[in-house]
Amino acid sequence: MAITSANQLELLQTAEAVAREKMIEPELVIEAMEDSLARAAKSRYGAEMDIRVSIDRKTGNATFTRVRTVVDEEVLENYQAEFTAEQAKPYFEKQRDPANAWIREGAVVEDFAGGPQIGDVFQEQVPPVELGRIAAQSAKQVILQRVREAERDRQYDEFKDRAGTIINGIVKREEYGNIIVDVGRGEAILRRNEKIGRESYRPNDRIRAYVKDVRRETRGPQIFLSRTDPQFMAELFKMEVPEIYDGVIEIKAVARDPGSRAKIAVISYDGSIDPVGACVGMRGSRVQAVVGELQGEKIDIIPWSEDQATFLVNALQPAEVSKVVVDEDAPRIEVVVPEEQLSLAIGRRGQNVRLASQLTGLDIDILTEEEESKRRQAEFNARTQLFMDKLDLDEFFAQLLVAEGFTNLEEVAYVDQDELLSIDGVDEGTADELQARARDVIEAANKAALENARALGAEDSLIEFEGLTPQMVEALANDGVKTLEDFATCADWELAGGWTTVDGQRVKDDGLLEPFGISLEDAQDMVMTARVMLGWVDPTELEQPEDEAGEEDAETEEAGA
Repeated sequence: MAITSANQLELLQTAEAVAREKMIEPELVIEAMEDSLARAAKSRYGAEMDIRVSIDRKTGNATFTRVRTVVDEEVLENYQAEFTAEQAKPYFEKQRDPANAWIREGAVVEDFAGGPQIGDVFQEQVPPVELGRIAAQSAKQVILQRVREAERDRQYDEFKDRAGTIINGIVKREEYGNIIVDVGRGEAILRRNEKIGRESYRPNDRIRAYVKDVRRETRGPQIFLSRTDPQFMAELFKMEVPEIYDGVIEIKAVARDPGSRAKIAVISYDGSIDPVGACVGMRGSRVQAVVGELQGEKIDIIPWSEDQATFLVNALQPAEVSKVVVDEDAPRIEVVVPEEQLSLAIGRRGQNVRLASQLTGLDIDILTEEEESKRRQAEFNARTQLFMDKLDLDEFFAQLLVAEGFTNLEEVAYVDQDELLSIDGVDEGTADELQARARDVIEAANKAALENARALGAEDSLIEFEGLTPQMVEALANDGVKTLEDFATCADWELAGGWTTVDGQRVKDDGLLEPFGISLEDAQDMVMTARVMLGWVDPTELEQPEDEAGEEDAETEEAGA
């Protein structure tokens, strides 16, 4: 049937009904109708033609227009939608039919004396097409697609600012273990790995979840929920504890083993309010409300402290800690507990120490007092033996040095002499002799390492590179890195070590300079310095990204403020 034979107002009525049902603007539906009718017309007149349809917003009358644009002869490609100025001359005149017109820069051309110009558009009305069954079906698909896109855009715009909040919804259905949740004007998904333990839901069950992410997707879900995210518990506490909502109490860190146990660190900015007591509530009412929502998950509420050791002791509750050994150079922090407290500190399947590690952001080693004593004794004996062998000292004097905190020859050789003089029984002569012996041993070791490196083929360009000790050069030469060019081609992880995944298992890669305490950042700086020295990298290019990054950070901070 021809479009003109239908009740033209039905188009507008249909658009209004669809827009009301989908809660989108009627204009979007009408534009989709125009697009669908244009596609149907192209199938009738030719796909290469530029056919446009305009529906009158008052009468519903649909006007079909063919559009041709004047282009330069060199860029002419589509003869159905474009023509040259020469080809356009026969048509370039005032049109008798008001439906036809020449358009220049958005206005109807009135002066035809100058001839057609590049960019002029000729609009010519064409007869409306008859929509056959296939064309009507195609038009319907276009309309549905555009409406669906508009609906998804509306959903994204509505929920994009609600990421990081708790939302209530109703379970609609389950798909392959994932829960589809009706959240009012949209659908969200709760993936099976974001559910607590063995939770199960039925259709029409009410559910409360954390909006983990809202992403603009072309298909599939856009709103992603979670009940296992640590911030879900933090938001629940914010809802139950007015002091947290008001900012008097702050949640500093959260760690969860979903469905089993959790730890939350809190601090009070009001000296008269106990942060732990406020979170627990009268007879545990507040914390029990959170526990009930989390399917009985046990929660340890811990006072946060700026002191790292104190916070760590609190985080390992309910276990009692005897001592915390903090070594800034060591990658892990050692915690010493009594023998009877060991299992409690570790927890079932390592749960307690794992949660404490997540809460504090520290790697923790749990030792018993006996293990710690044995290890320290072994370290003491090893260092004593080192000083006895290298410095030709008797056992008593070597033990004295170790007891004063000296761990290696470099410390003895280059330490300020006053520190040696503070040891009972050490005078200036003894101190000078000790340091001279230590320096002699170090210099002999360096000389031997250099000779060995040169014998292996190490060149002066590598030996003289700042930051590499003779022992490092020897280690590099042993692995075939003999020139500065070889060194510059090394990856940072080859020098400092790293981890790779093989068959699903993490495997440690030992770095060439890892035994010398070279970090990944140090390795990156050294390799980049070598590349700059060789002229492979322009130093100005290194500065630029940093400046840009700094500007971006500043913009982010301003936006956040």
